[in-house]
Amino acid sequence: MTPRQRLEQVDWPALEQHLDDQGHAVIPGLLDAGECTGLAALYAETDHFRSRVVMARHGFGRGEYQYFAYPLPTLVDTLRQNLYPHLVPIANHWQARLGKQRRFPVEHRAYLAQCHDGGQCRPTPLLLRYRPGDYNCLHQDL
Repeated sequence: MTPRQRLEQVDWPALEQHLDDQGHAVIPGLLDAGECTGLAALYAETDHFRSRVVMARHGFGRGEYQYFAYPLPTLVDTLRQNLYPHLVPIANHWQARLGKQRRFPVEHRAYLAQCHDGGQCRPTPLLLRYRPGDYNCLHQDL
């Protein structure tokens, strides 16, 4: 089964409720073991990434992450494109509840165009690397 097919099986209303109740949600089984291993193996291949952040240097925790560069690996691009249509209604619902007028576009392509028009032209998907005892503190990248 592909990640896209797995996403079609997610109970999205339950996921949204969990986000509302807990502030986070997990999609169990989104990637199979081979897909996880393949993505993890990319971490050592620096040509896939545009920058690396060592969290301790910035007070973000312990561990590190790297931002992917374009072109994104196929699996990352597929996940991004296929998650977006499911997440945008949740994000727009939150916008409404917060009294915000801005809504996110229905299509991922339109969202990327907005980002690029605003000067954000670098991709933001990232890959984390944690070792035993590492952790991530709540933070906002600049």
